[in-house]
Amino acid sequence: MSSGVAEKNMSVPTHVAIIMDGNGRWARERGLPHLAGHKAGAEAVARCVRAAMQRGVPYLTLYAFSSENWSRGPQEVSDLTSLLRYYLRHKVRELHAKGVRLRFIGELDRFESSLRHELDRAEAMTRDNTGMVLLLALSYGGRCDIVQSARALARAVKAGALAPDDITDAMVANHLWTHGVPDPDVVVRTSGEYRLSNFLLWQSAYAELVFLDVYWPDFTEGHFSTVLDVYARRERRFGSRPVASV
Repeated sequence: MSSGVAEKNMSVPTHVAIIMDGNGRWARERGLPHLAGHKAGAEAVARCVRAAMQRGVPYLTLYAFSSENWSRGPQEVSDLTSLLRYYLRHKVRELHAKGVRLRFIGELDRFESSLRHELDRAEAMTRDNTGMVLLLALSYGGRCDIVQSARALARAVKAGALAPDDITDAMVANHLWTHGVPDPDVVVRTSGEYRLSNFLLWQSAYAELVFLDVYWPDFTEGHFSTVLDVYARRERRFGSRPVASV
């Protein structure tokens, strides 16, 4: 593996997924506009990515913009997309230099064509990188992800290429936006909320859940270490019972 990711430690999860929550409340409590919270949240993203790379996490998924976020006020949606555009233009080369591969998942066609072009450019630039894979969930909803997978399989059935009784959970997974990526070992949510909020619903079936009482803009490398420490103490059985020692 390239220098972009440290040597893999078996106690480290293969895939960490994070619901980055609390930007708005962080800003309100400081008497600042929402945009200030989102900018501070973007700085937390940089800290999180750095920590994940240092700890040898191969896959990191960040819930950056949910499908429900489109219902927010026009100004906040504009601020979010403008901030995304800025980081695509000014930060992708930095990630590329570190060997990070970028992938974007979600209803990307809901963004205007110029922004979709920026997303395509970032993916193309980093496609051959062999370091950490960073997935950004944009205009993403877990239910929509499952529905679009079901539609793809339904089209295959209609075309006669697949029998309904032959559909397996692996086939569904292979048509999700996260196809080719291991399911998350741990899903983290910041801000003290205890919900998945339509994030990676299929993929998180056996994920460990960690909830942190910290707003996303205050998330540090120390918080990331806390997540890994919690994960390392969990016993993952996937529905089975541990074998009794002799």
